This record gives sequence, C-alpha cells and structure tokens, in this order.
Amino acid sequence: MKQISILGSTGSIGTQTLDVIANDPEQYEVAGLAAGTNVRLLVEQALRFNPKKVSLATREAAEEARVGLPAEIKVLYGEEGLDEIAADTGAECVVTALVGSQGLRSTLAAINAGARIGLANKETLVTAGHLVMRQAADRGVDILPVDSEHSAIYQCLNGENKADVKKITLTASGGSFRDKSRQELEGVTVEQALRHPNWSMGSKITIDSATMVNKGLEVIEAHWLFGADYEDLDVLLHPESIIHSYVEFVDNSVIAQLGWPDMRIPIQYALSYPNRRPSPTEPLDLTRLGSLNFRKMDFERYPCLRMAFECGRAGQSAPAVYNAANEVAVARFLKGEISFLAIEQVIERVLSRHQVCDLPDLGAIAEVDGWARREAAALNI
Repeated sequence: MKQISILGSTGSIGTQTLDVIANDPEQYEVAGLAAGTNVRLLVEQALRFNPKKVSLATREAAEEARVGLPAEIKVLYGEEGLDEIAADTGAECVVTALVGSQGLRSTLAAINAGARIGLANKETLVTAGHLVMRQAADRGVDILPVDSEHSAIYQCLNGENKADVKKITLTASGGSFRDKSRQELEGVTVEQALRHPNWSMGSKITIDSATMVNKGLEVIEAHWLFGADYEDLDVLLHPESIIHSYVEFVDNSVIAQLGWPDMRIPIQYALSYPNRRPSPTEPLDLTRLGSLNFRKMDFERYPCLRMAFECGRAGQSAPAVYNAANEVAVARFLKGEISFLAIEQVIERVLSRHQVCDLPDLGAIAEVDGWARREAAALNI
C-alpha cells in the first residue's frame, strides 16, 4: 500500500484527497495529517484513517485534539510538527495542500526526505521555484502537480519531446465575475465573490480566481514545472472548465486534457502516477454540454494577470512580492477592510515600491515576503 501524508488535510484539496484514498482503500494508507486549527475535522479524519502522526498549528489545538485521539497517534504542532508530517512519517507521497506561502518550508523538507510531491500549493513554486526545482532534481524527486491545469499539461507532455513544444495554454474559468465589466465590479460583496460558477474551492483561491491572480500564479508555476519561457505560455478564458489546459506542438497539432471540473481527478493522477486507477468521479459526457466556449484573455479587464506575467519575466524577488501582497490584500477583502477592486491596487502599489533583488535562500525569501506583507497591510486604500 502506498503511504500518503497530507499537509492541509482539512482544506478543500485535503478533504478531496482523503475522498480519493477512501475510494481505493487497498491502494493507499494515510501516514500523516497536518491541519491548521480545525480540531474537530482533523480528529474525525484521524479516527477514520488512523495515521501515525497528526499536527495542528498551535499547542492549544494539539492539546484539544490529543483528548479525542488514541494514544498510538502522535500529536504535534507548529512548524516543527508540520515538518515532521512532511518528512518523518515514511510517506512515499506528500500532498502539499496548504494555503499560501506557508507550504514552502515543509515542501522542501519532504523533498529532502525523498518523498514524491503532490503539489497543490502553487505559492511554493511562485516564491521559491529556483530552490524547489533544484532540490527536487538533486534528490531525484518527482513533483506531480495537483492543480487541474498543471496536471493537464503534465499529461499532455507525457511521452513527448519537450523540444517539440510550441506553446502551452492554460485555461481559466474567469471566476465569479467573468461576465461583469470593471464598472460592475464596484461594490461587489465578499459573498458574491465566493460564488464560483464551476469549482468547489477554499475562500482564498476562489477570490484569486475572480481577480485572476490564481491564473497568474499558475503561469509562474508552469514556468518552473515545465521549463517554459513566458513567451511560450498563454491563458485562454474557457467558461465551462472542461478543457483544463492544452499543448501546441511545432507541427501545429494540439493535445488537450478534458474532464468535468472535479479536483479529485488530478489528485488521483498525482497519487497513482504512472498508473491510472478507477475514479470516484463522473465520466465526461460531451453530449450533455453541446458546445464549448472560449474568449481571448483581456489583460485590461484582469490587470492582476498582466502583473503576474510582468513579475514572472522580472524574476528574482518579484513573484514572491506579488504573492505576499496578494495574500494580505485578499485577507483584508475577506474581512471587509478593502473593496474587491482594491486587491489589485494593493498588489500594484507594493510592487511599485519594491526593488527586485536576488533570493539565494529561505532567509532572503522570508525577509522579502515579510516586507511585502507589512507594506500591503499598511496601505490605506
């Protein structure tokens, strides 16, 4: 049985990963679970899947969880606990489903332990792609993307000569406000922004989908995962989210990956690779759709995507600042401190104040990340 550890087990990707594991209990076994402060759900998961170790964000949460768990399950907390779940459970595959840049250190710990990475935390590559990919290559560790778009690209490239790739196109649903003009975005509410038309996701990634930051982060991630130049990466608006991404080759042939918008498909592919397993998901029936629609990306309508391409091309510290400023801006929007359109203003102002610099190690990344967060939090917009 394949041993799996999950970082972020109580979130959207984490719970769906456990759904995939539960559907194939003779194939997978849970070695470790790490969560934030959702003690009740983590305890439920641990009682059902019986991992060796679990970890929560704080000592208080860990003590509360320990009361409800059998003695043989080791209960940890904090960054050290997260690192232990990542690197010291004997897991063959570690699914990194933490939200935001907090997943970087634990992902590096898992790579150093030799575990395959099921990468759902795109911020890890956005902030430190140069470190992560180099360490993965040095350790001979596979990084299997869990994002539907990157999983699609990975599958399209499987068995192909990468020198024959002409262009990689990521598709975007357009998020909650894809049919609204910029004028109509004035005064939209948090509740409206969280109503994604296609996907069931956490609040942060749902807001990122509406601003198109999520697609911007995916573009930067694709650059690192597939060694693609930004001139060879494109984004296309595809409201149905059936074609998850596609690759065009030098002979003008195109290979695409299709499926219903269900994250369990890319999750299972990352867990079972190089094999495929029967899935708990619904088979795709194109006759039910009748047609698929596409629109050219409008970078004026979605300035956050334009900024992502600019930061990716600038490289070095620019993507980390972009990501950190966005995380703070989204948190402020969710708390009602700023408007929806102010998210992009926060990102743009923080970037305008930043002098791009090299990021040789985790310490430098943390310093730049912290600076960007303080700047984004202090802005009065």
